Amino acid sequence: MRSATRFVSRTAASSMVVAAALALVGIQAAGQTASAATKEASVVTCTTANTKLTVTEATRPINHLLLKATNTGTKPCFAYNAPHLRAGADAQAVLPWAEETTPQSVVTLEPGQSAYAGITTFSPDGEGGSNETTLGVIFADRNANPTSAEKTLKLPNGGVFFNSAAVVTYWQDNPADALAW
Repeated sequence: MRSATRFVSRTAASSMVVAAALALVGIQAAGQTASAATKEASVVTCTTANTKLTVTEATRPINHLLLKATNTGTKPCFAYNAPHLRAGADAQAVLPWAEETTPQSVVTLEPGQSAYAGITTFSPDGEGGSNETTLGVIFADRNANPTSAEKTLKLPNGGVFFNSAAVVTYWQDNPADALAW
């Protein structure tokens, strides 16, 4: 009888230790989840107000521009989706997004960090076209809707030719990925 009591006591004690360990893991996981939620709540959407935008001509591949957005704010920001771009002041529609460039996760910019989008300006397969001197940039929110006022940038070399084949990549965390497609 005594050995059975010892066995039950050891089993009960082991069960209590396992339950306590699981409870501790649950508390730690809840704390990490709360910490992640707090961190995400302190991250804002990248906009023309909290970033510096520049556009340069890429040396490779040809017919490409590189758009760079640098976080000038004091909080991290999310560069969602791809930028809404208008080639020229009279553009009626934004450039289409190159869906095959969708990154695995949203690009997060700490203060001072940059995101990049590649722009194909034209292709021989495209139709029409004109030489444009400005590029209108609007950031997208999590749902791909425009977020803020448009920022107008001057295009390099006094102007760039755009035709119907022009597209823009999703935001990438490095220039090589933005220009790799």
